Amino acid sequence: MGYRSIFRADAFAGKTIVITGGGSGIGRCTAHELASLGAHVVLIGRTQSKLDDVANEIAEDGGDASTYSMDIRDEEAVQATVAQVVQTRGQIDGLFNNAGGQFPSPLANMSMKGFETVVRNNLTGGFVVAREVYKQSMSKHGGSVVNMSCDMWGGFPFMGHTGAARAGMVNLSQTMAVEWAASGVRVNAITPGYIASSGMDTYEDPTMVAMIPTLKKNAPLKRMGNESEVSSAVVFLLSEAAAYITGMWLNVDGGASCKDKMFPIPDHDKSIPFDGFHRAVAPKIET
Repeated sequence: MGYRSIFRADAFAGKTIVITGGGSGIGRCTAHELASLGAHVVLIGRTQSKLDDVANEIAEDGGDASTYSMDIRDEEAVQATVAQVVQTRGQIDGLFNNAGGQFPSPLANMSMKGFETVVRNNLTGGFVVAREVYKQSMSKHGGSVVNMSCDMWGGFPFMGHTGAARAGMVNLSQTMAVEWAASGVRVNAITPGYIASSGMDTYEDPTMVAMIPTLKKNAPLKRMGNESEVSSAVVFLLSEAAAYITGMWLNVDGGASCKDKMFPIPDHDKSIPFDGFHRAVAPKIET
């Protein structure tokens, strides 16, 4: 059994796509889908063993992948890694700026160091990666960038650091889209809502663990999304079918961002998930 993508099998044939945070979760899933569509995927992350595992999975499925271990918060490492990718592959056609991370905390208890660390991870690091991919490759031949954001509309209690960073990423994507359009580069953002991904298992705070199973009640579709539902949106934005879309964001949130609190929606099971990832692993935490 292979990845069950809705896109044609050769949609990314001959393309090189860089995926940061490619060793787990949404990054891993998207890497599998793009590889199944003919792309050579460049997996970037901090833990080499995780990257190797994903690259081996892709190879077993008949795809093509390479790995580079680095921290996107290290500017010199980013510059050197992008240079290596360009030297090896010739050019970079697409970038999924997916890497990031955060921890739950009320703002009153959050240190400046903790706040700045998350902003560097979820905003500044993504900026540096996109800048280097543009300067070293895409400025010469065009390409497509998809930046990771999130459903941070209306505030993000207990996640104020990542809410601020992800909101900044939406605005930054719009600026990139304007400044880089003349080079043939499109830039968009993806804004997932409640996604049942392995990242949920990183939370140990009892309050957060208890809250996660209740999140789906806030979405009109009354369920959590899965990784392949985010991946398919990313793949679309990277593809030629999105050639006239730039400077935008795409919500993948089950309608959570447009829910009207004055219009209660009863629980239901009418939303049927799209499950394309043949190697998906559900989070251990109850969702």
